[in-house]
Amino acid sequence: MKQLRRTMLYVPGNNAGMIQDAGIYKADSLMFDLEDSVSVYEKDSARFLVFQALTSLAYPGKELVVRINDPHTEIGREDLEAVVCTGKAVIRLPKTETPQDVIDCESMIEAVEKKADLPIGSTGMMAAIESASGVINAKEIALASRRLTGIAIGAEDYVTDLRTSRSPEGIELLFGRSMVLLAARNAGIDAIDTVFSDANDEEGLRRETALIKQLGFDGKSIINPRQIKIVHEVFTPTEKEIQHALAVLEAIREAGKRGSGVISLNGKMVDKPIAARAGRVLDLAKAAGIALEEREGEAGSK
Repeated sequence: MKQLRRTMLYVPGNNAGMIQDAGIYKADSLMFDLEDSVSVYEKDSARFLVFQALTSLAYPGKELVVRINDPHTEIGREDLEAVVCTGKAVIRLPKTETPQDVIDCESMIEAVEKKADLPIGSTGMMAAIESASGVINAKEIALASRRLTGIAIGAEDYVTDLRTSRSPEGIELLFGRSMVLLAARNAGIDAIDTVFSDANDEEGLRRETALIKQLGFDGKSIINPRQIKIVHEVFTPTEKEIQHALAVLEAIREAGKRGSGVISLNGKMVDKPIAARAGRVLDLAKAAGIALEEREGEAGSK
């Protein structure tokens, strides 16, 4: 099953307790943050904490990501070297504005991989797009490196760059979200939405997650473990969606047995996009812990 990124939990790199406990939460990805959540006076200690976590703690089933500081700075370069040499985490590049930012970071990663005797290309990358320039260049950014597994939009810096602020409706983010999403799909990588900053507004989080799911995003960055359950609930398929997905795959199997290239379900053609959507639905259902064996039998009997 493809790596799901319904939730990417920010873990401040200077919070030893949260770093230690992060594995108990049910987020798909853990993102240890060395950038905005860490003051300039704690950068070195945070880097050491994250390095120790990557080399000595286990986070079973979790994708591990580290948001480094700008790799064009000394602090950022030190972050990158400490993380890459562990061979355990994806590098998340902050405030990406041009494809050259990605190319430069990739070159630095490769140099560390060679130095640490790691396979070249083994370290993944993600890029955060947080400005008007980044949004305009999203297509080129997403295509700048084969290491990229996803791009994310960061709303706070982006709306500040637009000279506005975030609204409950999110209209000011629609263009930016759409550009990031289209760039990700064009490049064949994931699109991750921005954080919902009010951890106490559960209904607001639910509405925004439903919106970004409908747009097509793969998941959402989150800042509080309490938000995980809500986001996962929104991304969990309904029983009707699961049954339809199972029926689609059963129709494909039956057509294969007959040696037929024509696949239909309830009088409608089943083409490649429909099959792909069905696969995505079942991946999300499995990630939500839904047992599909009995439902497969029900779908096959209909």
